[in-house]
Amino acid sequence: MISLRKFTFNAFAENTYLLYDETKQAIIIDPGMMDNSEERLMLNAIAEEELNPVKVVLTHGHIDHVLGVDFCMKKFGIPLVSHKKALPTIGMAEQVSRMYGLPFTTCPDPTEFIEEGEQLTFGNSSMDVLFVPGHAPGHVAFVDHDGKKVIAGDVLFQGSVGRVDLPGGDAPLLAKSIQEKMYALPDEMIVYCGHGPETTIGIEKQSNPFVRPGFSAF
Repeated sequence: MISLRKFTFNAFAENTYLLYDETKQAIIIDPGMMDNSEERLMLNAIAEEELNPVKVVLTHGHIDHVLGVDFCMKKFGIPLVSHKKALPTIGMAEQVSRMYGLPFTTCPDPTEFIEEGEQLTFGNSSMDVLFVPGHAPGHVAFVDHDGKKVIAGDVLFQGSVGRVDLPGGDAPLLAKSIQEKMYALPDEMIVYCGHGPETTIGIEKQSNPFVRPGFSAF
């Protein structure tokens, strides 16, 4: 069974997720730690649960989701996993950080790649990979069917959707990803978003003002 701890980090209030199972192997999804105090929060949680991190994983490559990648890779000696199409966005991270005046040096290139139809694995656990572009190139989500949860990144939020005005954003493609991939999941599936609170697939299908089954505001 996959357990989850959520942290809200950096100036963008980005949600970072620590996932682990009974083997104590763990993965860190979208590490957004921006300073030493945020790094300590993550390290303390890992120590409290006596975890062994084995992968850093990205839903996508925007700056707020990669600020802590270098720290995690060096601290634990673990690989970075993403979709191959996220590479250009990851490569822009240092330039974007200067635009925002963020204390950021580099995000290393991924060393492993994942595709839809594959599984993200750690310990005794596996999660299905969904390719859900539109907010960013190479955006993926991770589905834990047994635990009825999906780590959705910035595709779908409570009452909202990912912005499409950043480089690589594509509104019709985002709507298609939500309609065909996210809304195909069970209604009771809990959506753990890249920003803000959790929601469920059923709630968003019924009331999301931007994308509902058969309707898109884009």
